[in-house]
Amino acid sequence: MKRLLLFTLSLLFVLSCSTSKQIEKAVSVGNYDKAINDAVSKLRTNKNKKRKAEYIVMLQDAYKKANQRDLENISFLQKDNNPENHIKIYDLYVALDNRQQRIKPLLPLYVDDREVAFNFKDYSSAIISAKDNASEQLYSNAVGLLNTNTNNKSDYRFAYDQLQQIEEINPNYKDVRQLIDVAHQKGTDFVLVEMINDTQKVIPQRLENDLLNFSTYGLDNLWTVYHNNADRAVRYDYNMRVNLREINVSPEQVKERQIIKEKQIVDGKKKLLDDRGNVVKDSLGNAIEVDNLKTVRCQFYEFRQLKTSQVVGNVEYYNLNTKQLADAFPVSSEFIFEHIYANAQGDRRALDNDLLPFLNNRAVPFPTEEQMIYDTGEDLKLQLKNIMNSYVIE
Repeated sequence: MKRLLLFTLSLLFVLSCSTSKQIEKAVSVGNYDKAINDAVSKLRTNKNKKRKAEYIVMLQDAYKKANQRDLENISFLQKDNNPENHIKIYDLYVALDNRQQRIKPLLPLYVDDREVAFNFKDYSSAIISAKDNASEQLYSNAVGLLNTNTNNKSDYRFAYDQLQQIEEINPNYKDVRQLIDVAHQKGTDFVLVEMINDTQKVIPQRLENDLLNFSTYGLDNLWTVYHNNADRAVRYDYNMRVNLREINVSPEQVKERQIIKEKQIVDGKKKLLDDRGNVVKDSLGNAIEVDNLKTVRCQFYEFRQLKTSQVVGNVEYYNLNTKQLADAFPVSSEFIFEHIYANAQGDRRALDNDLLPFLNNRAVPFPTEEQMIYDTGEDLKLQLKNIMNSYVIE
């Protein structure tokens, strides 16, 4: 117990030293808010203990330096008189207020029975003023971008981001929520998807329906919308063509093989005999019995039903504005139908356990060619989903 207690105290001392050094390092490199957060974390419990005094001193130092840096930045940005600085000024005032809000619950703090002073200010008026200035500037930028007749959708997406910033800092400002919808509509790429069959084989209608049912794809793309049926009210930017070029279905095959298994098994008991053929007895005169080992043999006939299908193609993105191929991706999907059944002649006890279940199976009808082609669809659908989720339209 003494050793355990000594080890625990030593560990706590090492951790305490490590934390204080981390705080000192954070202050020395200008990462004041990390130093403040670490010090606040250490002071949430037992803040009046003498060993916590160093954290109070470091907290006060980091707080002063952080505030001085932010106030100097605000002063510089205000003197610069650039409207684009309003959002930066707002963020700095919010950081100043948040910083003191983290410290307030710990007060009062004492070092050597002397209360440590933290210079707190009311930043509410400055925050409101900066918020209004930032909102007006962001709004002006966004409206200007939305009113331009540009084909560059990145401008509309930038306007969308600026309007979202307004919504975060100043909810329901003017008509921002309506403009967010406008910016999103203008910045979205609409893709018309079609399936092209160059395989000389009939594609099952349910396979085509499954592949083009995008509601089941779980697509999560803010700026791309896929349609499988053209909407006259929509101006499409891209045409995504799912070209199926090959469909291969193998013949139905039944592969046979014969396995001969032999195994020694225990078949009852027998009396133990010595080299002369006499019964061996124990110290009480009773005959000693041992396992009677018997070699058993079984012929195992396995039948493997096999049929495969493969669909090969590619996905092409065409830019409808430039009439050029934007990108292409190969796709290939395979489905294997396999069924194993078996029968046996001889003593089944010779068979391995993994062979026994096949003796309960019987031959089954092979799936049709249409069913085989359809069964390739699940993997093909997954490949299309991955392409659509990962492809970033420029």
